[in-house]
This record gives sequence, structure tokens and C-alpha cells, in this order.
Amino acid sequence: MPSAQPLQLSRLLLAALGIRLYTQHQDRIPQAGPVLLVSNHRSFLDAPLLMAALNRPIRFACHHYMGQVPVMRDIVEKMGCFPLDLPEHRQQTFFNQAVQLLQSQQVVGLFPEGAEPMVKQTLPKQVGVFQRGFAHLALRAPVQDLVVLPVAIVSDAEATNAAVPLRLLSFFDPSEPLFSQEGWHPMVIYQRVNLLVGRPQWISPAQRQHYQGKQAKALVTELTQQCRNEIDDLLRQGSY
Repeated sequence: MPSAQPLQLSRLLLAALGIRLYTQHQDRIPQAGPVLLVSNHRSFLDAPLLMAALNRPIRFACHHYMGQVPVMRDIVEKMGCFPLDLPEHRQQTFFNQAVQLLQSQQVVGLFPEGAEPMVKQTLPKQVGVFQRGFAHLALRAPVQDLVVLPVAIVSDAEATNAAVPLRLLSFFDPSEPLFSQEGWHPMVIYQRVNLLVGRPQWISPAQRQHYQGKQAKALVTELTQQCRNEIDDLLRQGSY
């Protein structure tokens, strides 16, 4: 059984910051079983927001440097996150960790846009290019009844501050090219935010069977685009 501590900490953090959270389409949220959650990403608050909305602990894959900074490392561990490995080992270690969590009926959370929207300030309803790693995981993982759940985070009111110089972060993760530029890492603090849950997509045995050769590439492209389009549509729907 996953620890309930990340969910409790998420609720405490949102309450302490006075964030007003509204969730739409809650009937689409699976109440049990393995879930691969994908979402847009602009703030360090996205993980606790998604946990509070789903009412389930979520094991988020987070940036490598978060596991290197002493205080931050303790925070992400208590939140149930698992930092990604260095690039040369990242793909295999991530797959192994994620499969183990999904096989134990947990929720694994991924932000397919990567670190860029966190480092480069973006608009609330803007979504970038999705990396395809989550789709490869969903189609390749030996997990029965796996659900891919797209969720859109729509900020209605927020404040943005400068957190740390980007070059300082390169000390902890020199492999990240985004940290080699001038400027500051922005920190988005939501004040009022809506979470819109997309249509869940169950991975079928037939899809897994065809995950090979050219068919694999086509399936990955299709699943990636479906999830991005779903989140983009939800972002356009906006708020109440």
C-alpha cells in the first residue's frame, strides 16, 4: 500500500497557501488500480494539486536536480516523488521504477512537457510539445488494466516570483542545458486554479501486441497526440 503522507502533505500545503482548487469531471477519476497520469506543468504546486484533486497519492517522476539539492531532496521524497537519473541511465531506471509502482496498483504522474515550461515562463493556457516517454511506458509496461489519465491544470489567478538563478542549478545538474542560460527560475504560486480531468484511456492487450517495429512508433505517436490534444482542449474550455 502506498503511504498516505504525500496526500496529507499536499492538502496541508494548499490550505496553508490559501489556494482555491476546483475540480471538474471527477467521475472520470479511477478510484483504484494502476493509473499513468499526464498533465501540463508550470508550477511546483502541480504535484500537490493533482494529488488533492484525485484524492490518491501519486508517485511523480521529477527532475534529476531535485534529488541532488539537500533540502529539496527531503521534500520531494516526503511527497512521494522519484527523481530521474542522469541522461545516460535515465530511460531504463525510469522504466523499471515506474513499472514496479504501476504493478503495485499505484498512480504514477508524469509531465510530458519536461522542464522547459518550469524554466521558461509560459501562459496559463499554453501547452508545449509532449515528449513520448509516457506513451512508450504505457504500451510497453507489463501492467494489466492500466489507465492513462490526461489532466489539465488551468490557473485563474496566480503570482510569479523569481526563485533561484538558473546557473546555480547547473551546479547540481550540469547535464541540463536549460540551466546554462542567464536569468532566474520562475516560481508560479497559484491563487485560484481549476483541474479538468480528461477522458481515461485504457491500454488494451491488442495495443501491447502491436507495440513492435513500425507499428510501435505509430501507436506511440497516436497516444502522445491524443493526450496532448485532450489537455489542450480542456485548457481551452478554461474555467467556470
